[in-house]
Amino acid sequence: MKYGFVLPGGTAQEQLEQAVIADEAGWDGVFVWEAAYGVDAWTLLAAMSQRTRHVRLGTMLTPLAWRRPWKVASQVVTLDQLSGGRAILSIGLGSVDAELGKTGEVDDRRTRAAMVDEGVDVMRGLWEGRLAYGGQHYAVDLTPRAELAATARPVQSRIPIWVVGAWPRPKSMRRVLRCDGLLPMVMRDGAYAETTPDDIRAMRAWLAERGGMGEGFDVIMEGETPADDVARARDIVAPWAEAGCTWWLDSRWTMPHEAPQRMAEVRERLAAGPPK
Repeated sequence: MKYGFVLPGGTAQEQLEQAVIADEAGWDGVFVWEAAYGVDAWTLLAAMSQRTRHVRLGTMLTPLAWRRPWKVASQVVTLDQLSGGRAILSIGLGSVDAELGKTGEVDDRRTRAAMVDEGVDVMRGLWEGRLAYGGQHYAVDLTPRAELAATARPVQSRIPIWVVGAWPRPKSMRRVLRCDGLLPMVMRDGAYAETTPDDIRAMRAWLAERGGMGEGFDVIMEGETPADDVARARDIVAPWAEAGCTWWLDSRWTMPHEAPQRMAEVRERLAAGPPK
């Protein structure tokens, strides 16, 4: 299992310093929130790439239906080059929540789902040198400037795309089959429910039966572990490792973004190192 940390917020400088702490303390990944407005995720990750050596870097997560996929592809491949092949892209439909604000983007779930599916095809095609795409939502033809595209090739043979999979919704889970990692979400009786290790086992089995779960495929779980109790931290993570998760992401979402104690707690947890 690998261990990452989702930075909950703060200024660009605070998050950059937190990434350095994570790199030095032995964490495997650092992930940042991509909001409609705020500290820009990709500028921040690019800065982190120059101050760190080991940690994988990515978003948690990018609402792909509300972004131009060719622009996201450019941002991710730039990060991959600057970091020496450490970029990860996490995507979802985007959360429709009044508390997150409104920007006039598409709200319809089916439309957003179709846009995400096409967006994955656009990005993967560009990274692999296919510069034209025609779909219902996106029409791309970058062949007139192929010389520019030739400079934007990933360092990694395949940049990992992690995607939200809502269990047991077949359409959502089929989207996971097209990507490189599962960000699990569970629905029960039409509402979001807490994910359990048994849910992870069921999702892995469903994917494996349909040709998923190949070499390098990741299953990601997010939660919170203490900085001052190594045994307790390991106990929290162990059931998820046993269920087949390959990444554990620590996070801190319980305090206001501007709270100084939140930043102090993040630094303390990062410095204590991952719950290996």
